[in-house]
Amino acid sequence: MDRINIITLGTRNIAESLEFYRNMGFEATVVGDEKVPDIVFFRASGSKLALFPLEKLAAETGIDPSHEVGFKGITLAYNAKSEGEVDQVLHDAESFGGKVTSVAKTTEWGGYGGYFTDLDGYTWEVAFGPDWEFDEDDMLII
Repeated sequence: MDRINIITLGTRNIAESLEFYRNMGFEATVVGDEKVPDIVFFRASGSKLALFPLEKLAAETGIDPSHEVGFKGITLAYNAKSEGEVDQVLHDAESFGGKVTSVAKTTEWGGYGGYFTDLDGYTWEVAFGPDWEFDEDDMLII
């Protein structure tokens, strides 16, 4: 096993989360009713991001969704191609209802980045590295 094909986020309000991610620039495939989808898949270069109702995802995993805990130790990342793009993505996230949790700044590793949470509290890192290179699918070459 050497890849992740889909990352699924359990959402409290799938319609609002669909709007948030569409506003952030993701192209959506909606399964079911557009107003209250069964599941949503977003095209992302190299992988897929999915939204699924939290209660249904919790039932599938066997984990109680009512147990609210702070940071879970996982972040999703968007690798930008400039500092300006970092600033723009953080601005967009906040304007669409997300919350910037760490303003963009120079990192200890010489890059530039910040963090935001989406409508369900999932943490995203938005970062730029001056030496980063991307392949033809806009995936970071590591």
